[in-house]
Amino acid sequence: MKKVIFPPRHIVWSKAEIDGADPFQRRWLLQQTLLYGTADDIRRLDLDEVAQQIDYLHLPLYIERLWRSFLKIRYA
Repeated sequence: MKKVIFPPRHIVWSKAEIDGADPFQRRWLLQQTLLYGTADDIRRLDLDEVAQQIDYLHLPLYIERLWRSFLKIRYA
């Protein structure tokens, strides 16, 4: 079942909607949010999902290290 997400233009500018039920699109949206999201966008993320997907995201090293450090503290 398709779960339509309408991401803000500052996060996704190439598509008007994302299928949140598609794991590839959902992971891509998560990556885009970590790269281009505002503080409000980041606050709305499911941190459990970030922790589960961090190994599959293509992030700059400094962003990946930041998130891994945060998640290590949060889940310790």
